[in-house]
Amino acid sequence: MTQYRILVTDDEEDLCEILKFNLETEGYIVDTASSAEEALTLNLQQYNLLLLDVMMGEMSGFKLASIIKKDEQLRHIPIIFLTARDSENDKITGFNLGGDDYISKPFSIREVQARVKALLRRTMPIEDDKKEELQHESLRIDLRRKKCYIDNNEIALTKKEFEILRMLLSHPRQVFSREEILSQVWSDEVYVLDRTIDVNITRLRKKIGIYGKCIVTRVGYGYCFDA
Repeated sequence: MTQYRILVTDDEEDLCEILKFNLETEGYIVDTASSAEEALTLNLQQYNLLLLDVMMGEMSGFKLASIIKKDEQLRHIPIIFLTARDSENDKITGFNLGGDDYISKPFSIREVQARVKALLRRTMPIEDDKKEELQHESLRIDLRRKKCYIDNNEIALTKKEFEILRMLLSHPRQVFSREEILSQVWSDEVYVLDRTIDVNITRLRKKIGIYGKCIVTRVGYGYCFDA
């Protein structure tokens, strides 16, 4: 599984450490910088996402973002602004500078984790796009033919069940929230209950037999495929 690298830039050292710890528990590689100036001394090309505080010392997060977005080698990196300033004008400024999301302080760590995961999913290439199949032991899914097999015996899955299994098996041990599963699997439908996801997960577990136990519920977070 790809490990995404994130840079947190904030002049609040305690907040940097809290974000670093909690994002690392999600499987990310996280570095921190205590100022925009310090961030500019780093090799920014190595990062898949930047979390920038707006109000920092001499150079603001907005100024840092404007520098980054003028650099052809860096402008593709997604940015989430962190700030206590939540006025409409500030948000518009952030988005006009090329920011991808805006989180107002105080925020919950779970909100940051969810927004980071959602943004990376939108902006990073899907790893299994060029693969023809995904496999765990004798469980195999054919991505081209949209079929599932166990010991080479086909298992009849609905479209939604197949897409859930593909999503989980593509990123082993990565936890997907119900909101993420909804956005990926039910993106073409206007209104879907969380219960609908649970029902499909239950049916999927039964259909894939001994591998059903690999679809693990992380209470309060979502689901993952963990062997």
